[in-house]
Amino acid sequence: MSRNGENAGLKHLSGYRFMWMLVTFDLPVETKAQRAAATKFRNVLLDLGFEMSQFSNYLRFCNGKEQFDAYVRKIERQLPEFGDVFIFQFTDRQYENIVRFSNQGRRERQKNPEQIALF
Repeated sequence: MSRNGENAGLKHLSGYRFMWMLVTFDLPVETKAQRAAATKFRNVLLDLGFEMSQFSNYLRFCNGKEQFDAYVRKIERQLPEFGDVFIFQFTDRQYENIVRFSNQGRRERQKNPEQIALF
């Protein structure tokens, strides 16, 4: 393999190519219809493979910008009529460095999912 091919392969496997998306939202829940819309939106995120981090914060791993953009389009088609939805993206390397606290104590770094199995 040429030197350029090797570099392209390394870039492909880079922790800066893999990314996470965080969907956070503030939806109204004052009426029965609003609560139903909020529940439907949360279920859409779960059906798309997101995991609930907190009640209005959902995380999902993506294998690149193209997949991230595809999920943004899917979420956009399912937005509730009212409320705010924010979608953040950050690299796998940035995700590794998130500092977490729980019950007044620092938690261990989150382990990234096994993204690739090389044979």
